[in-house]
Amino acid sequence: MMVRNVRVVVATVTAFTVAHSITLALAALQVVHVPSPPIEAAIALSIMFVAAEAVRFRRGEKSLTVSYPWIVAFFFGLLHGLGFAGALLEIGLPQSDVPAALFTFNIGVEIGQLLFIGAIFAVVQMCERIRLPKLVEQHVQPLVVYGIGSIATFWFFERILAFGI
Repeated sequence: MMVRNVRVVVATVTAFTVAHSITLALAALQVVHVPSPPIEAAIALSIMFVAAEAVRFRRGEKSLTVSYPWIVAFFFGLLHGLGFAGALLEIGLPQSDVPAALFTFNIGVEIGQLLFIGAIFAVVQMCERIRLPKLVEQHVQPLVVYGIGSIATFWFFERILAFGI
């Protein structure tokens, strides 16, 4: 919603994938270990942050995410990679071929993200062709942004409570 240039979106998604690949590999190879609850809370907080940035963008305010989306995506990718690692380690990695498993997982994530974003661009294009952009821009986008932010806030507090504080 904040980046309309396809090339910048692809660069941003790729920065995210590179970053999560780094932390995923480090965690899967047991070089780093971070307990799940703080990582999951930080991931929810990162989603809250992006939702807040989308609100700022709608208001016409400048922000780090709008100016440098790939930098924000890279740092959040580091967090999300640790989250992916927890889920992947629960499922189990084939110990005989960890590098190949990580590589194919990361390629799958990248392809999935690009396909999802391609579908979103297609829907946006369709809305523009049938002249729904004002409706989408004025009503659907805010609903989506606030919905994402609300769900992320719920997840954040749910994860904080998992700390046992």
